[in-house]
Amino acid sequence: MNIVILDGYTLNPGDQDWAPIEKLGNVTIYDRSAAGEIVERAGNADVLLVNKVVLSAETLAQLPQVKYIGVMATGFNNIDIEAARKHGITVTNVKAYGPASVAQQTFAFLLAIVNRVETHSQSVLSGEWVASPDFCYWKTPLTELAGKTMGLIGLGDIGSQVAKIALAFGMKVIAYRKHPAPAGGIETVSLDDIFTRSDVISLHCPLTDETREIINRNSIAQMQPGAIILNTGRGPLIHEADLAEALRSGAIAAAGLDVLSVEPPKADNPLLSAPNCIITPHVAWATFEARKRLLQMVADNLASFQNGDPRNVVS
Repeated sequence: MNIVILDGYTLNPGDQDWAPIEKLGNVTIYDRSAAGEIVERAGNADVLLVNKVVLSAETLAQLPQVKYIGVMATGFNNIDIEAARKHGITVTNVKAYGPASVAQQTFAFLLAIVNRVETHSQSVLSGEWVASPDFCYWKTPLTELAGKTMGLIGLGDIGSQVAKIALAFGMKVIAYRKHPAPAGGIETVSLDDIFTRSDVISLHCPLTDETREIINRNSIAQMQPGAIILNTGRGPLIHEADLAEALRSGAIAAAGLDVLSVEPPKADNPLLSAPNCIITPHVAWATFEARKRLLQMVADNLASFQNGDPRNVVS
């Protein structure tokens, strides 16, 4: 079985072992593949493994040998699922490989915002503490999380992990989910309640027509002064111009974002110049441990397909 990995660098830039996949067939690995290179590189492939490479209906029509596409991620909107189904191609994805890592990044944002550790460290290293007449000083207000309300939009694997951490910090946790269900220590509420009651709003819902730009001018207008917005989900959950305006006006105190609507972002993205906005390049999922789990789960999905019992099938 010929296995072609079209964009392996993001998952494995050299610190992982491809062995779990290599034992399943003849493997060819490309770090990156431009749109014009896909058909030539994948022409003899029985299996394609991709992360963010786009496999359109036009491309799939030129790859009659392909019988399986393994998405090396959870999101699969880069695959034309209807076209894959038409051509009899099985498509799988990987879920729940990184809830702990994404939750960790969520709180990395929140702690960076409320404690300003980097700001104060840079101040010390620049000589301000040496020159200070006082034994301590602070450059910005510092905020205690205990007693604050964390509002979660989405309460799946990641949202639930974030909730556990928030509770450990002594925060009150409220959550909105499409299908409410009991959850220990967490109050399920309406979306309006999330906007009006939360000190911190963290996004952990899938991107759908219902949730697209769920953070916008109208929802921001309902939020408390000093609210913080965190997004480790999907960039289009936020109307970026509206959030940038709210940060500039002070309607929102701060934001921590690991995702943007276009990645890599365009230079004119308004959030790149917005105040009190921390942005990381979609790395919440990318700890060594999470990527190792992901690679093994990609291999497990493919092995299950080869054994005639495919799992995690999205098409």
